[in-house]
Amino acid sequence: MKFKILEKSKDKISFLLEDTSSAYSNTLRRVMLINVPTMAIEDVEFRKNSSALYDEIIAHRLGLVTLTTDLKSYNLISECKCKGEGCARCSLKLTLKANGPKTVYASDIKSTDPKVKPVYPKTIIVKLLKDQELELEATAILGTGKEHSKWAPGHIFYKLKPEINIDNKKLNNPEAVLVSCPVDVFEMKNKKLSVNEKNLTKCHLCEACTDVSDAITLANNEQNYIFYLESWGQLSPKKIILTAIDIFNTRLSEFEKSI
Repeated sequence: MKFKILEKSKDKISFLLEDTSSAYSNTLRRVMLINVPTMAIEDVEFRKNSSALYDEIIAHRLGLVTLTTDLKSYNLISECKCKGEGCARCSLKLTLKANGPKTVYASDIKSTDPKVKPVYPKTIIVKLLKDQELELEATAILGTGKEHSKWAPGHIFYKLKPEINIDNKKLNNPEAVLVSCPVDVFEMKNKKLSVNEKNLTKCHLCEACTDVSDAITLANNEQNYIFYLESWGQLSPKKIILTAIDIFNTRLSEFEKSI
């Protein structure tokens, strides 16, 4: 199997897996989506709340606040030595205290660990009017997307690498095909229509080219898969991929031992 990065930025990455199978590709996608742990607020204890929102609504909004995650410092509760009782190795305390009139943002949440904080500080929690108060203590823990989507590390999907075949002998109007493609997959070389390999992975099989000419045929390569990963911010795309591969390999080793 070969791995090739196509595009990458701080929060997004796309890569190509070659010479693999749909079974491996889909399992890797699922491991990244539902097995890579991240930190999120699980319990909220309200001390004061005279805002317009019920405790349950604010707790729900807090649970969806994405938190930066330090996988080296925390364990899943199910794997912690405290056996689920809660300790500094598997849980984190956060506090919030605000008085109106004020818009309460995620940046108002105070963390006892500087490595774990809201990814998007300007996320609005609630708006307080004059004399309204909000005071609470929250507990954040590591969890996985399998338990709840608030722990999912990002948006992850893949597609088969497209294959485009051009019969130039049969092609009567190459210019029409060239302009029909919305992602510029085609180019002219030596007065012949050819595939722009740099843009080939952008093809989403819209079939605009085949509508123009039957000299163009489209297909999928069943062994090559293009992955797209957008992190919600808890972990970097690179960390999500490497953590998923480690989890995958560990589970394969456990399965091998069991049989």
